Amino acid sequence: MPPLGRCPDQDAKASEAPEDPPPGPRFALLVFLATFGDTSPMTDPRRTRDPLRLTFLGTGTSHGVPVIGCACAVCRSTDPRNRRYRPSVLVQRRGQTILVDTPPELRLQLLRAEVTRLDAILYTHTHADHLFGLDDVRVFSGHTASGLPVFGSRQTLENLRRQFYYVFIETPAAGGKPRLDLHAIEPLDRPFVVAGLDVQPVPVLHGTTPVLGFRFGNLAYVTDTNQIPPASLELLRELDVLVLDALRDRPHPTHFSLSEALEVVAELGPRRTYFTHICHDLDHAATNRRLPPGVELAYDGLIVDVP
Repeated sequence: MPPLGRCPDQDAKASEAPEDPPPGPRFALLVFLATFGDTSPMTDPRRTRDPLRLTFLGTGTSHGVPVIGCACAVCRSTDPRNRRYRPSVLVQRRGQTILVDTPPELRLQLLRAEVTRLDAILYTHTHADHLFGLDDVRVFSGHTASGLPVFGSRQTLENLRRQFYYVFIETPAAGGKPRLDLHAIEPLDRPFVVAGLDVQPVPVLHGTTPVLGFRFGNLAYVTDTNQIPPASLELLRELDVLVLDALRDRPHPTHFSLSEALEVVAELGPRRTYFTHICHDLDHAATNRRLPPGVELAYDGLIVDVP
């Protein structure tokens, strides 16, 4: 229902205004709606008083931006949107906070975002730029008796156990390490519930490496991919917000290029799209000027509310 307009000028002279009819039920309804909003079931069913909040903790590639030793224009840029930590996001709703991936700068990311609690971690895959900050979650892992819930594919959890072996073996009590409660996502396309939030896994390919994207209601996060199978494309339709891998203009064997990512956007038709996993080839402002309406580069610290 469109918002109600302003009432006629109450300062107008009585002689210039038509005589008002006596108040009736419709008048009372209009006053109620003007005060409290349209609460009828005919409003957009996607809207909610508890929107999802998406926070981009990092939007860069495995090198991050600036790249060590590089003197290109983007790496020397003074635009803070060109400074990109390795990729990660927070998804929050009703006081619950889910972290997607634990990149190497995780401590800095969580301090910057002033995060005081985590309720679960979801893993897309276990490449170093998505995993190697795991130890920094130990401050949150004592909040439950079983440890911090962690969700990923069975292969992801096996890799995690191997790469962070000390977390899962007996060590001295004084030794600090995270306590984790691992949950394998099986089958990989079956929805599940995390911290009271429905999560739909979206299997994609990162070259030949299987990776999981995740859909939360009308929001989807799909990073590190250059191929989305047809069945997974169907899981990404009718989105308010799509977050998608778009590395650079030039083709890459395991990531979407900018033009390839735009082809996916054209196929899916989300209302808004934010590109992530961005390398130092793409200047934030200059790239945004050539993107179509409703599509832009994400940047570290960006917050998006999703109805």
